[in-house]
Amino acid sequence: MTLLQLHPWHPHRSDRTVGNAMAPPGPQVGDDMIVDLALSVLNGARADHLLVRDEDGRCAGLITRAQLTAHQRDSWYTEETRLRDIVYDRGPFTSSVTSMHDAEHAMRGRALRASPVVDEDGHTLGVISLAC
Repeated sequence: MTLLQLHPWHPHRSDRTVGNAMAPPGPQVGDDMIVDLALSVLNGARADHLLVRDEDGRCAGLITRAQLTAHQRDSWYTEETRLRDIVYDRGPFTSSVTSMHDAEHAMRGRALRASPVVDEDGHTLGVISLAC
């Protein structure tokens, strides 16, 4: 797990941090969950993404509805495929002390619409999203 903490403060940038702007984490599932069940959880929560946790409860990544749907559509074995076995964003994740400017820049560079915000131990604190 790698934290994304670029420049927490710079005199020419806003001092607003990710910790001040993040939303609650939303639905979280284990990386051992099968794709079909994860999609059901996502639909039930009416969310656009799920946060994926590893066996220690740390953030393992963020998976979107589009990624789950694409995998389900392209695969005949989704009933046996675990989240840990498919491709989704696995970091680096954002630190709550990262400036909003740096977080937005990093997310745009990686073409992400949302990123988990984690503490020093890798546990999810929230989610930061880009306004498109």
